[in-house]
Amino acid sequence: MALRLVFMGTPEFAAPTLDAILGAGHKLTAVYARAPRPAGRGMAVQASPIAHEAERFGLPVFTPKTLREISAVGAMRAHHADAAVVVAYGLILPKEILELFPLGCFNLHASLLPRWRGAAPIQRAIMAGDRETGVAVMKMEEGLDTGPVAMTERTPIGLDMTAGDLHDELARLGAGLMVRALKALEKRELRLTPQSSAGVTYANKIEKAETRIDWTQASNKVHDHCRGLSPFPGAWFEHANAGRIKVLRSTKGSGAGEPGRVLDDDLTVACGEGAIRLLELQRAGRQPMRAEEFLRGTPIARGTKLH
Repeated sequence: MALRLVFMGTPEFAAPTLDAILGAGHKLTAVYARAPRPAGRGMAVQASPIAHEAERFGLPVFTPKTLREISAVGAMRAHHADAAVVVAYGLILPKEILELFPLGCFNLHASLLPRWRGAAPIQRAIMAGDRETGVAVMKMEEGLDTGPVAMTERTPIGLDMTAGDLHDELARLGAGLMVRALKALEKRELRLTPQSSAGVTYANKIEKAETRIDWTQASNKVHDHCRGLSPFPGAWFEHANAGRIKVLRSTKGSGAGEPGRVLDDDLTVACGEGAIRLLELQRAGRQPMRAEEFLRGTPIARGTKLH
């Protein structure tokens, strides 16, 4: 018998899971997303990707600014759902909401818990140089990503993989994992394992102050920094004639020199130890470009010092 579910999510990452749940035949009684907010160059108010996806299927969409008010609890109770599925929703679920669902609230988290609890697990895993990550289905409790884990699935992190690449892979894996977890839940066969107290790390929100490239770091650290922040918010350096430039893709380079010094005509840049080669860049207000195309419009000569 299919489950009656409330789905709670906001960004594009959540869309594959929403689609997969519907494809598995479950009944979505309501979809919750963050309220529309200004976005894009014109800062026009836009509905979230999940709101658009839900409307495509004719599902009712709710966008409360908070779930802490009594009215929000009453509205949620009125859906008479068996369980809730939460994927990057963005609002805290208070105890009163968590206790409404007879079978519980289940969160899809983009890491192998307890590693990288928190807001930016995909970026932090890459920035830390992790070689493996995954997705986890966790039964929610009041703590930050502390609940018992039902299922996980692992995936390697390629040496040049960006946060954008990993985002798409984990969204796909997570959708399938959540469907499998719900199938077990439907049969009352879902087993929960408390998280270990060992190996806990926190994926703090990315701050603007940490996005600038520090060329004095070792090349592997600089490379992980660039790919971990790509495509957004983007690691960046400054060029005397072109201003701020984001590095969206890079790879291991060869050579050595003063940190930040361009070593050749292919945008290989010296780091504190070793070098990286810049493969894709973006100037402010411009489209991303492959390095060879970028250099045709914005020459950066060998010997240039990047800051």
